[in-house]
Amino acid sequence: MSRSLFSPLILCLLLVFLIGPFVIIVAASFSAGETLAFPPQGLSLRWIVKVFTIDSFRSSFAMSMMLAIGGTLFALILGVPAAYALSRYKLPFGETIRTIVSAPIIVPGIIVGLAVLRYLVVPFAFSITVALFFAHTALVLPYAVRVVSASLGNLRADIEEAAVLLGSSRVGAFFRVVLPNIRGGVLAAFILGFVTSFNQVPVSLFLSGPGLQTLPINMLGYMETTYDPSVAALSALLAFLSVGIVFVAERFLGFSKYV
Repeated sequence: MSRSLFSPLILCLLLVFLIGPFVIIVAASFSAGETLAFPPQGLSLRWIVKVFTIDSFRSSFAMSMMLAIGGTLFALILGVPAAYALSRYKLPFGETIRTIVSAPIIVPGIIVGLAVLRYLVVPFAFSITVALFFAHTALVLPYAVRVVSASLGNLRADIEEAAVLLGSSRVGAFFRVVLPNIRGGVLAAFILGFVTSFNQVPVSLFLSGPGLQTLPINMLGYMETTYDPSVAALSALLAFLSVGIVFVAERFLGFSKYV
């Protein structure tokens, strides 16, 4: 096989490997049968409609939205100043701080969830909601710092210094000059953090309880007792939601240049 044909073939196989499971899930979500199966047993929208009628899905979706939005906003409140300090100043132990901030990406999520349960929930009697909030914030914080740092790296420091020389305070220069110029990076960090938090499974697995579950954990529990295509329908909807968010970010923010 010539080299000119080998590369497109590898690319096609890679696309099938990556997109194939998604296609199967979408096809199964339109099944008219009573059980999850592929190929689908006829075509119907009944399972997509049913997703919106299941109370546990609605409540866990609200919980996931609250955690994703709240945790990501709090991570940005912490991450933007941290990224600014690490990018603009030579801090003592700066590289060590970067490593610590990046630790939740390096450490497996299941370890993070177990650590939060063992060292926060058990000894200090933290509520599960508070523990989930802090755990999701910790997971999103590295993305906030990295993306905002990349955006700050593209902004010339002398622009901020010019504002200071013209009479602005350092804080005023940050809010009037720096923040408006990195708003695309901040929004990109929010979108990336939101998607990461919303789809988080390992951490939430250790910090869920009766009546308090995120949507991915609720879906896992639902599949233990029910084998209808409603989970496939919900998975397809969530996948389209994630793809739509990233597409909008790329279209209007130029998402790829911030990550």
